[in-house]
Amino acid sequence: MSMSLRDQLIQAGLVSEKKAREAEQQQRQQQRRAPTPPRHAPPALTPQQQAAQRAQAEKQARDAALNKKKQEKAERRARSARLRQLIEQHALPVLAETEDFFNFVDGRQIRRIGVDAQRRAQLDSGALLIVRCPPRYALVPVAEKPRILECDPQSIVDLASPAADAADAAAAEDDPYKDFVVPDDLRW
Repeated sequence: MSMSLRDQLIQAGLVSEKKAREAEQQQRQQQRRAPTPPRHAPPALTPQQQAAQRAQAEKQARDAALNKKKQEKAERRARSARLRQLIEQHALPVLAETEDFFNFVDGRQIRRIGVDAQRRAQLDSGALLIVRCPPRYALVPVAEKPRILECDPQSIVDLASPAADAADAAAAEDDPYKDFVVPDDLRW
């Protein structure tokens, strides 16, 4: 039978049992500390694998775009819901049974909303805003304007557009009827 070198050295008396164990322990520690051999470079990808990787990258890009669209849609819905809630909380009740209406221009169309004398004065002074809340319009105090602008800037109806004011001022100078007084009971 063959004996290991360690056993042969111990039998010959050249090394003690304790020294042999210490030598083995040092050898194991050196093997643990030794740097790992360098890894080989990955094998070159086949055209099929490259096509699969491209397809996966394109799919991830499409998924990211779809997620972004979904998030934007959810944010729009949330803003719309906040605006609706804000208008419901602060809107003055619309007078449906009235013969007095406030006419205003929204885009290219003339709209009207039922008001009384007090609300007409507040609209004229700028204390009330007209806000679009499809399919209707609402009257809201001007104090809520910053919160409404935060939700949807296009929802506020602009009662005094700068272009219309400039056109009115230019027309007023050339108006042949500027010397005639308009009766108080005539309202637009």
